[in-house]
Amino acid sequence: MLKPRQDLTPNTAAYETQALVKPTGFREYDARWILEKEINLLGIQALGLGLATFVHEIGVKPRIVVGHDFRGYSLSVKQALIIGLLEGGMEVLDVGLALSPMAYFGQFELDAPCVAMVTASHNENGWTGVKMGANKPLTFGPDEMGRLKEIVLGGQGVARDGGRLVRVDDFRETYIADVASKVRIKRPLKVVCACGNGTAGAFAPDALRRMGVEVIEMDTDLDYNFPKYNPNPEDHAMLVQMAQRVKETGADLALGFDGDGDRCGVVDDTGEEIFADKIGLMLARDLSRVHPNSTFVVDVKSTGLYKTDEVLKANGAEVVYWKTGHSYIKRKTAELGALAGFEKSGHFFMAGELGHGYDDGLVAAGAVLAMLDRNPGRRLSELKSALPDAWTSLTMSPHCDDELKYGVLDRIVKEYVDLAAAGGEILGRKIIEAITVNGVRVHLDDGSWVLVRASSNKPELVVVVESMRSEDDMRDLFRKEIKPRLAAYPEIGAFNQEI
Repeated sequence: MLKPRQDLTPNTAAYETQALVKPTGFREYDARWILEKEINLLGIQALGLGLATFVHEIGVKPRIVVGHDFRGYSLSVKQALIIGLLEGGMEVLDVGLALSPMAYFGQFELDAPCVAMVTASHNENGWTGVKMGANKPLTFGPDEMGRLKEIVLGGQGVARDGGRLVRVDDFRETYIADVASKVRIKRPLKVVCACGNGTAGAFAPDALRRMGVEVIEMDTDLDYNFPKYNPNPEDHAMLVQMAQRVKETGADLALGFDGDGDRCGVVDDTGEEIFADKIGLMLARDLSRVHPNSTFVVDVKSTGLYKTDEVLKANGAEVVYWKTGHSYIKRKTAELGALAGFEKSGHFFMAGELGHGYDDGLVAAGAVLAMLDRNPGRRLSELKSALPDAWTSLTMSPHCDDELKYGVLDRIVKEYVDLAAAGGEILGRKIIEAITVNGVRVHLDDGSWVLVRASSNKPELVVVVESMRSEDDMRDLFRKEIKPRLAAYPEIGAFNQEI
């Protein structure tokens, strides 16, 4: 295998004959590039050969499930990846158009230890990527991604005999049947199903109907131009449209799914969005009644209420905060034998009798519906109102180049750690601690907190704030603390959205 280059440009002979792979595409727990600009199809083929080489290196059976999301170029990317996998001696089980959790499900159903899902998830058009794993239900973390990067960029891929391609027909039906079998809703519920014209439109409406609810479809026709909004239930644009449809139809709730269906966003019966960490807290309250003394894992972007909630304490629940990222939370959930893991971005990891332990937006949607079914006299807004007060911001992401963001973050972390060590304050409140397991989460003496970390999959930083006082105070924590502090760094650009 020749070493991929980093200096190729489209519309040249070299681009058609040599692999282009930019090193920045190898993220902490998956791979993502801007197609043509940062990687070409020969680069994707090199990635496939590198992945096959890594699988052989670690001694795992070379049998892999492969699928692709619905974008104009994802099928071509998958085919290039498959060529590399076959060259590397892998048995490839192609499940076709898929959600990421459908590919993960294939590892269990088709007895394949490995997975490679071609998807850019919720990233905008132009991006492509691959989510990979070789130990179900886990996906790669920094160690695996680091070694894969060495193999690919170093030209260390090894061609082997034994490559074989198997097309798995109609695996969609097998997957939907499995997801729907876990939930049987007896309570009449009217549900808006929002898919942003992404891949989930081919899966979610059917799955929800089989669970027993009335479905109002919203942008479920597949259109890889994403004409309405980017399919990302964490983005304000999608949530606003979901809320409007709930109000128009009198639905009990809206469920929104991202581009590859591993995340779920929720809007309640009043048209108010419920951030995923609060939905997770509601689910933890409900599930800990059914399964006392359970453990739950949540990411550092999540509300501080998990640690103080009296219902969880009464049910003997233990909550562990861990690094943000689907691979990290998935891994920690499995390591601790937790019942579920929750991530503020909308990844839910249902384990035990609830699921296979990986992030699946449809399984998460089923868990929300089952919670409502177990509380037949209460609306979703009432379950939300039963939570203690806390005002949490949207996830906001200022641009920062991949090559610069970790260095910039190190300086921000040091700034806050030094401030905490000096007994400093934020908006008149003493800093209690600065947690640095993943960026820096700064806790204040009234329970409020601010978080700055680096995005694991985009050239951005990530900012979240939470106030235990009021919505206005939550806005002040951003506008008077975080935003001006970050403005002092010229490497940091505009936010994708602001409160």
